[in-house]
Amino acid sequence: QVLLVESGGGLVQAGASLRLSCAASGRTDSTYLTGWFRQAPGKEREFVASITRRGGATGYADSVKGRFTISRDNAKNTVYLQMSSLKPEDAAVYFCAVRTLQSLQYNFWGQGTQVTVSS
Repeated sequence: QVLLVESGGGLVQAGASLRLSCAASGRTDSTYLTGWFRQAPGKEREFVASITRRGGATGYADSVKGRFTISRDNAKNTVYLQMSSLKPEDAAVYFCAVRTLQSLQYNFWGQGTQVTVSS
């Protein structure tokens, strides 16, 4: 089991920055990949960014490339999502998720943190 707790969401104006955190506990040594996803009202959940636990290889959705940066601190078992130049269309509930070594898909999810961007 891996428990994930997101934090850092809030209300910001367009153009501002925000940093989300995803703190993991439990069997964190079994983590292969951590991802950030988001879901806006009436829309499907979409992939935002991911990072491997070892090596730190990253991936981004085209919509956030150049604006968002994912990073991790393995000593703190925390993954961050630095969001810059926020747009109203970035507003959503942001979730972090983990894919363990034994799984082919993300198998542990956090509860989410709300990001609201005013224009």
